Amino acid sequence: MPVQAPQWTEFLLCPICTQTFEETVRRPISLGCGHTVCKMCLNKLHRKACPFDQTAISTDIEQLPVNTALLQLVGGQVPKVQPVALITSPEDSQHYEEARQCVEELALYLKPLSVGLSSTAQSMLSRPMQRKLVTLVHCQLVEEEGRVRAMRAARSLGERTVTELILQHQNPQQLSSNLWAAVRARGCQFLGPAMQEEALKLVLLALEDGSALSRKVLVLFVVQRLEPRFPQASKTSIGHVVQLLYRASCFKVTKRDEDSSLMQLKEEFRTYEALRREHDSQIVQIAMEGGLRIAPDQWSSLLYGDQSHKSHMQSIIDKLQTPASFAQSVQELTIALQRTGDPANLNRLRPHLELLANIDPSPDAPPPTWEQLEKGLVAVKTVVHGLVDFIQNHSKKGADPQQHSKYKTYMCRDMKQKGGCPRGASCTFAHSQEELENSLPGVPVPRDHHLMCEYRCLYAFN
Repeated sequence: MPVQAPQWTEFLLCPICTQTFEETVRRPISLGCGHTVCKMCLNKLHRKACPFDQTAISTDIEQLPVNTALLQLVGGQVPKVQPVALITSPEDSQHYEEARQCVEELALYLKPLSVGLSSTAQSMLSRPMQRKLVTLVHCQLVEEEGRVRAMRAARSLGERTVTELILQHQNPQQLSSNLWAAVRARGCQFLGPAMQEEALKLVLLALEDGSALSRKVLVLFVVQRLEPRFPQASKTSIGHVVQLLYRASCFKVTKRDEDSSLMQLKEEFRTYEALRREHDSQIVQIAMEGGLRIAPDQWSSLLYGDQSHKSHMQSIIDKLQTPASFAQSVQELTIALQRTGDPANLNRLRPHLELLANIDPSPDAPPPTWEQLEKGLVAVKTVVHGLVDFIQNHSKKGADPQQHSKYKTYMCRDMKQKGGCPRGASCTFAHSQEELENSLPGVPVPRDHHLMCEYRCLYAFN
């Protein structure tokens, strides 16, 4: 029976015995499927299959090399050259060594996560970057399936790097105004988290039983129900919310001769969760069409007034991504660099980004040659180094995290659940009640959770 896979942040623990990897008996061995187990537990397996996804282990365990990228993070000695019996050609061995060293170098960015939760060390990479990097580090390069996974992971890491560079070049103060301007330009409107939610629920109330109403009747129904709580509700603003759902193809429209068309909610959108997801997807798509790149935590704040919908927004962003999105993002970054004059010479990364964008991300892609693997990992190492260099030396955002409007206005989840935080003093979330209270100067912060949320929403949107 498959074993539940561990959390990605526990990448230095053997997921079977839950002991930290080390260089004697618990050496980390990565499998072709992308899971890593200590040598001791691998030798105890009753059948040669990954305990997490049941993928057969076709290679002799003794011939699988140690994951040196993980070994260095637990203080183990890493050999400069690691002979691999599975690679016979000297040329292929050279490509393998170069690729392995690239992964080792990138893994060093995970060092702050490996030195204990109480550490004040700071990782220069965001959580999404760290997560994608952990996926790459777990790839077994001597296995064909592992090399395919490594190329996909390198592409994904490169695509996220472009997104983060674009975010670095956006003015956060103008971001929301640019977004809502793009939404209004399409005849749509967002009325704020609370009012928009109520409007959507009233649309659902009117149409969830399969009723077909004209747009005018639907709008009047919503306005009349909204007015007692939201006096600013108008036929124009609600009409623009309905237009947003229309653009998202949520309605089945029946045309009538010499009369208004009737709008019926499609069956798949007759629950709030489904309707809201399609609504959110439409706004994200409008942002992408307008060349705006917005992080999941920002989306959560903009659309919901809280930070609890980051995963929901990330899943929407991921679903809207296409193989062509990467190349489009590279073009958008190029335009952004032209606007700023590119003082950090980020344009030098473009050939590496284009190489990564050309990697086939499909699961059935042919395995790369050893030379292609080396070039792909050199490219991703170069662009990640470029991002970190920009954040350290050129980014105004990286210089003062307190400029962020949400700085330390929420309690840190790691601190609450584990008693420590891997980001230490650099964490943008509060580590104590005192920090939380100081984040809203001059305003007494209520202890009650629901009142706290209302205060945060108030300060986020006024």
